[in-house]
Amino acid sequence: MLDMNKDPLIGIIDYGLGNLYSVQKACKHVGIDAIMISSKDKLENVDGIILPGVGAFGDAMKRLREKDLLEYITKNAKSGLPLLGICLGMQLLLDYSEEFGHHEGLGLIKGKVVKFAGEENEDQKIPQIQWNKVKTVPSNNYLFNGIASGTFFYFLHSYYVVPVQAEVAAAITEYRQIEYCSAIQKDNIFGAQFHPEKSGAQGLHLFQNFKNYIKSGKQ
Repeated sequence: MLDMNKDPLIGIIDYGLGNLYSVQKACKHVGIDAIMISSKDKLENVDGIILPGVGAFGDAMKRLREKDLLEYITKNAKSGLPLLGICLGMQLLLDYSEEFGHHEGLGLIKGKVVKFAGEENEDQKIPQIQWNKVKTVPSNNYLFNGIASGTFFYFLHSYYVVPVQAEVAAAITEYRQIEYCSAIQKDNIFGAQFHPEKSGAQGLHLFQNFKNYIKSGKQ
């Protein structure tokens, strides 16, 4: 059981893809004791998991499988352990991705991952590399507690998630005339398509909210 007088211990999944040290630094800034994890044996005593990621969906799943981390992540997330997926890490939470074929995901959130459609222009190229507005969904915004709807966060991605259940969307963002789900929340499972670790004070606020959720003991 989590000692409410101590900082929560978070395991940052290290599978070779992601801004691990930026995430760790952001966590420590808000009082989260964050450690790098590349083996399931070291995950037994953590209070939560962060799954970061930059790169291709299929490659990420292959690396997680090779490190024997897939079953551990899904089992513990389903049992109530708080989980935050960031960028590619959020996409991995869904059933499958259409990136370079068909690749199965963790299946924790029903839905798929698809590429931005339409012709590119000077202002809205693929990938999206920019600060963009994140509009929160009032009924599902634990991650955004105290963060104003329309706050800008930093994005870097070519694919986005399409959840089956609209109610899991914690925020939406517009790009290339598409309003897409840019953050998710389902019970103890959270996700952010943007990079909070690269989004300044508002990103740190999001990590603080994740910490507050863990310490609330709601899971």
